[in-house]
Amino acid sequence: MPAGLSDLSQSIFASLGGTGLTNSLELPDSDRTCLLLVDGMGNDVIQNYGSQFRALSAMTHKQILNSTFPSTTATALASLATGVLPGIHGMLGYTIRVPRSGEPGRLLNALKWDERVDPAVWQSQPTLYERAIANGIKSSYIAAKRYEGTGFSRATLRGAQYLGANHADDMIKYAKQALATPHSFAYVYVNNLDNAGHNDGVGSEKWLDALTFVDDLISQLTAALPQGTTLFVTADHGMVNVEEKLVLGKENNLMEDVTLLGGEPRARHIYVKDGSIQDVIARWKSQLGTQADIYTKDSVASLIGGEVSRDSLDRLGDLIVVPKGGLILIDPTREAQEGKMIGHHGGTTSIEVEIPLLSVRL
Repeated sequence: MPAGLSDLSQSIFASLGGTGLTNSLELPDSDRTCLLLVDGMGNDVIQNYGSQFRALSAMTHKQILNSTFPSTTATALASLATGVLPGIHGMLGYTIRVPRSGEPGRLLNALKWDERVDPAVWQSQPTLYERAIANGIKSSYIAAKRYEGTGFSRATLRGAQYLGANHADDMIKYAKQALATPHSFAYVYVNNLDNAGHNDGVGSEKWLDALTFVDDLISQLTAALPQGTTLFVTADHGMVNVEEKLVLGKENNLMEDVTLLGGEPRARHIYVKDGSIQDVIARWKSQLGTQADIYTKDSVASLIGGEVSRDSLDRLGDLIVVPKGGLILIDPTREAQEGKMIGHHGGTTSIEVEIPLLSVRL
């Protein structure tokens, strides 16, 4: 399996002196490491636009990593935080069913959360930030103030100091502060590129403005961080612009025997009536043909890491449907929201999955 975000985070903490971790990326030892994660910046962005931006083009393109499946923020950032694959940490998509929550059950939106769900129970794997404490490594997380204290943050950021920063100046200040002493790790997260891609599309004017912000942020980090710091830049996933929309159940029978619809337009978790799974598979294959891959819980195991915990099996859709090309599968109850988005991710195309790993030693 190609190297991914769990390999990156394990390698970073091993290079900082963390024990019991595998430095599979063979990163050199470092006293101070800063990771800038740019939500939505797939490797194709570097290939197609990188030469237009001074700071991005000045960095070493260390290698191409793979996102998780699904190639979505909640799943990818959980793997980065824990150093394990989705089948173990159980953060398996944007929305997935809460087991034993009645019929048809309720969905947990991993980014908005549900206070009836304990984040430490839902995502019970120790984070790398917790594990690093025993090795004297201090971890800081720098992102927008609105994410502090959310269920997702409590599930994935345990052990890290949260430093809320809504502006670039504060991000730079806090990153510099977090790396003032040796054996320190600063993780900076920005999602303006992802937002611009969803709303206006990859390559749009607003998206290019967001990429300019990213380039400026890299330039400022490079100038401000202490000498000897290793700065890495990566992403959680890439993004494709929609080419075709299919509203499930609208002028088709794809919602027949479906009790609950989770996931997102590029990676759908389908929960079905007992005893109807073969009928649903036949119906979806007949309708979609080669336009989508359809997985059962057993067959999707290889995509989510091979090893699948009992909790993950309980949460997965009975079927997981992944459209190909530029197709999106729209939840009929969310047609207004999902249908207006131009950029999407979650699937298995190279554009969605391949992410860059850039680096510079300051």
